[in-house]
Amino acid sequence: MKTEQLKTALNRGTFAPVYLVLGQESALIEEVRALFKATLSTEEMTMNFASYDLAQTEVARALEDAESAPFFGERRIVFMQNPFFLTGEKVKTKLDHDLKGFQAYLEQPQPTTALVIFAPYAKLDERKKIVKQLKKMATVIDVQKINERQVQQLVTAQLQSEQVTIEPTAMTLLLSKTNGDYSQIMAELPKLLLYAQQSRVITEAAVSALVASSIEDNVFELVPLVLQKKVGPVLEMYHDLLLQKEEPLKINAILLGQFRLLLQVKILFEKGYSQGNLASVLKIHPYRIKLALQQIRHFSKAMLAQAYLGLEGIEEKIKTGQGEATLLFELFMLQFATDDVA
Repeated sequence: MKTEQLKTALNRGTFAPVYLVLGQESALIEEVRALFKATLSTEEMTMNFASYDLAQTEVARALEDAESAPFFGERRIVFMQNPFFLTGEKVKTKLDHDLKGFQAYLEQPQPTTALVIFAPYAKLDERKKIVKQLKKMATVIDVQKINERQVQQLVTAQLQSEQVTIEPTAMTLLLSKTNGDYSQIMAELPKLLLYAQQSRVITEAAVSALVASSIEDNVFELVPLVLQKKVGPVLEMYHDLLLQKEEPLKINAILLGQFRLLLQVKILFEKGYSQGNLASVLKIHPYRIKLALQQIRHFSKAMLAQAYLGLEGIEEKIKTGQGEATLLFELFMLQFATDDVA
């Protein structure tokens, strides 16, 4: 079930006894929270709503609340958050979660309660009995990360509802500055809508001025310059980042991660993987995969590997105190620019 389908069902007064909200798109997760809360009045929120963080509270406490009848209302809504025991992740905890009790509740849920389980994970451990039963008994709401096309459609629809349009170049820049992250875009929209209050148009200039660039964005701009061996512009941008109080180790780590991604994409793309398959296999946002495919087109695996290994060497030397970070990067860039790897 998508969030729009959930909205339609709740507006009709149609509730399931158990929901599993599965995925990592924070904007969609917040939308689901708001949709459920909107079904209760202010008075009902006080008496018939509860939220439990299962990283801090045992599941039995949440189930006890879920089993209670609503107080002066038709329905009780109970949120369960961070159910880490549904994943394969090993978490150190002193909590003793009663999973058998949880399974028993799923077999016979309280009909006047909507138990909403928020699982902000890419996937669950399908081998676990509780996961199999939960997926069988619950209504699953899909809030997984969405691809670039869907992001554009949702953002455009949101702007249309506000009677605002966005220039194509502005949309491209917005996607670039946010790495196509829907949740980040939705967090930036209020500023852009305020800007477009009179003109009703969001321009490229507005996005450039109002949407802040992260360190990741700034470092990503270094990548093509490094590959093109433009020593002067690379070092100028690198020193600008240092003046902005960015840590050399952090800059290097982001660069290293980006070159690792480029190398992985290059290898897998040559093996026949599609853009969609790459995003799934590498667990990387589709927009980042799209940008990576554009960048690797003109560069060989050997050159990408050389840059990656050089940056890996810098990281090792910084961590072991074998040199000053800025000097190490400058030496790497000079050597990389003079090597003849094609």
